[in-house]
Amino acid sequence: MESPELYHIKQQFTLGAYKSLVDLTLPDPSSPDYTPTLVYQARAHIALGDPAAAEALVPADTENVALKSVAGLARFVAADADEARDAALEELRDLSVEIEGEDAEATPWEKGVVRVLAGTAFARAGEIEEALETLGAGNDTQNLEAVAYAVQVYLSINRPDLARKEYERSKRWAEDDLLLQLIEASIGLVTGKDGYSDAHAFYTEQLANPSLTSPHLLTARGVARLLRGEVSAAKSDLEEAQSQLGGKPDAETLAAQTVAAGLGAQSHKSTDADQLFSQLSAEFPSHPLVTDYEQKADLFDELAAKFTVPALATASA
Repeated sequence: MESPELYHIKQQFTLGAYKSLVDLTLPDPSSPDYTPTLVYQARAHIALGDPAAAEALVPADTENVALKSVAGLARFVAADADEARDAALEELRDLSVEIEGEDAEATPWEKGVVRVLAGTAFARAGEIEEALETLGAGNDTQNLEAVAYAVQVYLSINRPDLARKEYERSKRWAEDDLLLQLIEASIGLVTGKDGYSDAHAFYTEQLANPSLTSPHLLTARGVARLLRGEVSAAKSDLEEAQSQLGGKPDAETLAAQTVAAGLGAQSHKSTDADQLFSQLSAEFPSHPLVTDYEQKADLFDELAAKFTVPALATASA
């Protein structure tokens, strides 16, 4: 049974209130909440784009597999070279195998953390099948966070049908958990169910909490509002998200701002959208919006090169 303090930390992480988590004072190392709190704090640093701070939190001599996995994910995210990324992935693969052994001393929660963080790294590396297998997709896993990440992987490869299957399976055993509601909202955001009303309502309800500061949720509601055609309200959410991020938008907020600029009023919208897209390309070159655009641009150039413009017809005498 988790303590009220740990329950609150988990809810904050689920809702993307990462800044509040990195500012937490860790409990005493003898407290049962120490390791889970440290894991959530380190993951919050990674989510905020500071994997070095996450790795620095983890004791170098730790034998705890959950802490090892969060350090491994931090190294993967921070790696600039293929060799370093591959080494971090191998470390996470070894941990995934280790927790399945009969002599594994890890608790069920620690094993769940390893699966989620390893699956996250595999998905980011493009190893989709390995990610889904590690997360236990299709195997009636009762780790709701693993389900949430499996759903995100399915949505990223345009398989909302399989994402919904994971969600429906989890409803058999999961209580009306906040994370379960977030999973439903994510699926609704992709499928457009009920005019995006479920996703919009969920984000609005959570943002009404005066103790919560989450630019992540503001960006999500901004995206929902864009999909509903509420461009002005969406821009307001995205501006507030940028403000909460200290004036520098993260990848998702900047991508949403780029789209919003292209959907706004006619005056200057093309210039604004181009400037924002250039910023997105420079700062986050691996963002799906950038890579998808580049792939389509290359395909267009390839097809255009095969097209011969016929000579202009001339009037006969």
